[in-house]
Amino acid sequence: MKGKNRTAVIAVILAALLAAGILAGTYLYSNRFDAADYVQAVVDASYKNETELYVEITGVSEEEAQEIFEENLDATMEGFESSDMPQDMQPKYRELFGELAKNISCTAGEPKEQEDGSYIVPVTVKPVTVFTDTYATFQARAQEYAQQVTDQVMDGGEMPEDARMQAEIYGIYYEVLKERTDSGMLYGGARNVDVHVTKEGSRNFSIDEGDMDRLDSMLIESVHTEPEE
Repeated sequence: MKGKNRTAVIAVILAALLAAGILAGTYLYSNRFDAADYVQAVVDASYKNETELYVEITGVSEEEAQEIFEENLDATMEGFESSDMPQDMQPKYRELFGELAKNISCTAGEPKEQEDGSYIVPVTVKPVTVFTDTYATFQARAQEYAQQVTDQVMDGGEMPEDARMQAEIYGIYYEVLKERTDSGMLYGGARNVDVHVTKEGSRNFSIDEGDMDRLDSMLIESVHTEPEE
């Protein structure tokens, strides 16, 4: 192939690669907006600390994207920080909850554009069931500890302080959850939720807050106990 022809062919190939966003390593969201990609990016950044797609879509820095995951963990830990959980155990629980979040199963489907220009994205969730799977084990071990304390007091020993007993219970629960997490995550049956997404600019999007709350509540199955009569 002569030099001039070769140059022309290369130019055509380069133009095609640039148009596809391959050579530049970018996805041209200003020309092709995919609401499903945005929902997936938000979920991955928020729970899995996987930020590449979110950075690509929104244009924020890697540091800003990583803050989303940390803020999510902050919100999770708020209730525990104001509870009777010992402070020295809070970092361990935070790390454990971070690992749990990274194992969520959430997949965004094909978006459907609405008349007003917004999108509905069907999302399939398989909830992590670690809390329900381990609740019986936790109850059994907590009961064993309670029996040990009872036997100790009956034998003339002192009743441990409340703070010490609370610390023991939190330690038991942590070990139960950690064992389950380390042995492999289990999931419940698939559930579906529709998420409404609005495009507000070439890189400015929003997800309906109520839909995001519903999605959040479905990711990790919680334990529901019957009230005592």
